[in-house]
Amino acid sequence: MAGSFSLTAYRALTRRKDARPPTFEEPRQARELLWIHCAEDDAYLTVLDLAQRQIAGRPGLHVLITTVGPLRNRDHDLPPAVTQNEICDDHPSSVAAFLDHWAPDCCVWTWGGLRPNLILATAERGCALFLVNADTAGFDGRRDRWLPDVARNLLPLFVAVMVRSPAAARRLMQLGLAKDDIAVTSALQAGGQALECNESDLSDLAAACVGRAIWFANGVQKEELQTVMAAHREALRLSHRLLLVLRPAGNLSPQDAMEEIAKQSFRLLNWDDGNFPDETTQVLLSEDMHSIGLFYRVAPVSFLGGSLVAGREGVDPLEAAALGSAVLYGPRVGRHLQSYSRLASAGAARIINDSAALGMAVSRLVAPDQAAIMAHAGWDVVSEGAALTDRITDLVQDTLDTQLGFR
Repeated sequence: MAGSFSLTAYRALTRRKDARPPTFEEPRQARELLWIHCAEDDAYLTVLDLAQRQIAGRPGLHVLITTVGPLRNRDHDLPPAVTQNEICDDHPSSVAAFLDHWAPDCCVWTWGGLRPNLILATAERGCALFLVNADTAGFDGRRDRWLPDVARNLLPLFVAVMVRSPAAARRLMQLGLAKDDIAVTSALQAGGQALECNESDLSDLAAACVGRAIWFANGVQKEELQTVMAAHREALRLSHRLLLVLRPAGNLSPQDAMEEIAKQSFRLLNWDDGNFPDETTQVLLSEDMHSIGLFYRVAPVSFLGGSLVAGREGVDPLEAAALGSAVLYGPRVGRHLQSYSRLASAGAARIINDSAALGMAVSRLVAPDQAAIMAHAGWDVVSEGAALTDRITDLVQDTLDTQLGFR
């Protein structure tokens, strides 16, 4: 009764407040919609990675990612099957408008920060709810401390509850959830997407470069080009057949890159023209986003651009690590700091500050044994949390399969 009273009091209080009608960036279009709520500010890239993995395993699935407030520093493009939207407030009319618009088939709620009216209404509409990566901080807000019975009534609505520490499990048990209903897992971690590549291009490029050392400079900005080319010149002194694959990005156009490379008397080939390098090619240039996965596969070491200058979007280092390429990077990694830190701590990434350090690192790491050590460490990092991701994927897929059977 006490729990019912607390929840009733909360719902009555929210009705007295003014509703803030939610706004929607696009209509609901997909046949199946998975809703993932990112309740933790610095977990967005991890949630985006989870979303992409769900899409990869289920053609036609669309994912809605909601955030608490506008997403800061949204300096990247979303995949076509992902929509990002600010979560609605917890007024009943706002909740109804949100659910009427999106009509999610399944919801993965991360961390905590539960919104009672939204959780209740979602469950009442038959949408399966999963709580993952729950943490003590997500259940230590003012309402959780003063009205713990609210959470006590909400937690049983989740089909599965996964927490990232024993401390979080103890907190949820304090809030009334049975120990047997809680799974203690690893923390939810981004694992890096294994970018696709054309298999015939891979075999042909490998054949054209047999016996040659290769390094990849991905996402190079205008301010970084001189550093990369100076590093390549330095590395060529020790490895005369070394090939640099360079992808310009941001404020560096392919034309500007080609002119500067030619001015420095490097023998250049444009991959995007459909040609393969020969023995004399020193720099292979490509702006093709779809070839990034190919170049990570053939290059044992990659420098990730946008990291030597401030204010750039940068490159996700987990994508390189997922394909076995050791990572070199500058000190300004912005929103990817957490991923770079994970790789650096494991010995899978090294920070450099200038052309001399970059050239020296490339010279050392193009040796297969050196690169292999870092690549193995990188694979360990991208594999962290794989069991949790697989478990979430199985829950989502089984739920959607069941619902599809009733349509």
